[in-house]
Amino acid sequence: MTPAPVIIAVDGRSGAGKTTLAVELAARLRQHHKVSLFHLEDVYPGWNGLMPGIERYVATVLPPLNAGLAAEWTSWDWERHYDGGLKVTLPAEIVIVEGVGAAAEAARPMLDAVVWVESPGDDRRRRALTRDGSTYEPYWDTWAAQEDAWLESDPVASAADVRVLNRADGSAPDDVLQALMYLPSMAAILAPELSARRGLQLRSERVDTTPDAARLFEALYGQSANAVWLDSSNASAVAGTSQAAARSRFSILADDGGTYGQLAMHRSGVTQVTAGCATVATSGTFFRWLDSVWGRRAVRAPHGYDGQFTLGWLGYLGYELKRETGGSDVQSETPDAALLFAGRAIVLDHREQTAWLLALDAPDADAWFRTARTAVVAAAVRAATAVDAPSGTVPEFVSRDSAADYKRKIAASQHEISEGNSYEVCLTTTLEAPAGSLDPWVAYLNLRRRNPAPFASYLRFGELVVASTSPERFLRILSDGSMRAEPIKGTRGRSSDPAEDAALRHDLVTSLKDRAENIMIVDLLRNDLSHFAIPGSVTVSRLCAIESYATVHQMVSTVDAHLNPGAPRAEAVAAAFPAGSMTGAPKISTMDILDQLESGPRGIYSGAIGYFSLNAATDLAVVIRTLVVNPSGTNGRTLSLGVGGAITADSVADDEYEEIRTKAYGVLSTLGAGFPG
Repeated sequence: MTPAPVIIAVDGRSGAGKTTLAVELAARLRQHHKVSLFHLEDVYPGWNGLMPGIERYVATVLPPLNAGLAAEWTSWDWERHYDGGLKVTLPAEIVIVEGVGAAAEAARPMLDAVVWVESPGDDRRRRALTRDGSTYEPYWDTWAAQEDAWLESDPVASAADVRVLNRADGSAPDDVLQALMYLPSMAAILAPELSARRGLQLRSERVDTTPDAARLFEALYGQSANAVWLDSSNASAVAGTSQAAARSRFSILADDGGTYGQLAMHRSGVTQVTAGCATVATSGTFFRWLDSVWGRRAVRAPHGYDGQFTLGWLGYLGYELKRETGGSDVQSETPDAALLFAGRAIVLDHREQTAWLLALDAPDADAWFRTARTAVVAAAVRAATAVDAPSGTVPEFVSRDSAADYKRKIAASQHEISEGNSYEVCLTTTLEAPAGSLDPWVAYLNLRRRNPAPFASYLRFGELVVASTSPERFLRILSDGSMRAEPIKGTRGRSSDPAEDAALRHDLVTSLKDRAENIMIVDLLRNDLSHFAIPGSVTVSRLCAIESYATVHQMVSTVDAHLNPGAPRAEAVAAAFPAGSMTGAPKISTMDILDQLESGPRGIYSGAIGYFSLNAATDLAVVIRTLVVNPSGTNGRTLSLGVGGAITADSVADDEYEEIRTKAYGVLSTLGAGFPG
């Protein structure tokens, strides 16, 4: 008797490619394990025998294998159409069972992983008849009807751990193996495969030219279903070695293509990861999943490269992830998090005026370097100066709260403050509009030209698009453990008249209210960072400094700390999430107040955008000044823009309402839209 094996079921309808997938998967696993393979077609009692075959399999094959014993079973003689001889499937470290019904309901309690293979019906029939010829053709409809009847009562596909869209191009076995590594039930047994996957080699190439980032992104990733551009769009306006220039030094362009590309989506406790044609779903909190895929130094930075991003995960964390960090559970129309894994990317160093091509060593790396190099050089050719282009429909926004409603909520916030339940309430509302014919890409290009910012970004996850011109850093953790947060609290609109603009700036500098708001958030962040910082390392290196952007002056502080060696980095991010500048203080009780006051979820707004790098570094911006194009909103394809401000005991309702209008102006005016009401 051997120890109980891990049993993987490969199921799906006839012709989906289950047999080939199972055989190839077994071949890969045999590099490190003893593997047995069982095919259900060996026990179906004839062309009308789907259900009896499943019963035989569940009764005679699975129980002994699950117990680590040899399984003795009666085969079916397809030529004589009668029971054949006795056969034996030996126990093994890993057992793969394959065939229609391999993951039937009665079998699932004995299985460790279920792989469901899908393929279009016409392809399935063609593949099945090509494999089995005229033998199968007279029985195709009979067998398909049995499959239909079985699947009506047994939702196998929805119970699968991994779903595969089998294109029969040879990619499925590797993609399925990658997906299986995410399953907790498979983690221990697949440790050798996981270790080999982590033995990554980073290749790099420096190109000494300055490409136009927008042209480069469109050339390389314009047709990518999922792509990210972390865009320091104000780099040309902040030269030198100042903090502002340092924040705007690098831009990152990537998609989820190539050997290592993956896509992760999290909703309400379930993380779904797509690797090529395979998709795996795992239950658990997002930050626990993040800890399993990020936080260890897997690669070293190339010589001469000063950036912290060395490939990894890029995307957004939505505000509703607060359910994992002390907030209540609120459902959002958009995924709670969306990240793609970039196994290759281009990093633009705006200070050195160079482009770095980064890729994990893989069979397709050489071809990608050639393509990327050509695109960088082509995008460096000077083009005519771009001007704002029409982005389609001029949206007509409506606000979740009328002016009167928002001012009533300001009063309610001040009541909570007077009761001692909060010191500061960051009250928000949402502007929404039908998307109509608006082109998100053109809209973003217009936004970045009119509102350049250090943490601008363009994210595309299928039809879900995020276009941000955020000026605010949420949290940075360098590879060496240095941490930094740079909260913004205090905003004034800018004026084209120099004297009036200077007066607006002076008003912000001398505002006791804005200074108090900023200091409260600084204190909150000092506490957030201290949870995983070396004691005594938390400092405030800059307090209430003024930074000016295209449409606003803002008050910014800087909080620094150093991560405790060995501290879990994903938990350090969670300890600070969501940004205190978007909640108020104290954070947990104030988030509860906000849930009661605000009329719906914030979604992506108030969350974070950035990267989680393979060298254990992260840099995340606060999601503000951000337009979201949601393809599956309540009323179809919609646009949304979140706006808000910090309410304190001495806030004046009219002033606070005017502040959210000021913050919305930079985005709305670019779209040709006005503030509703």
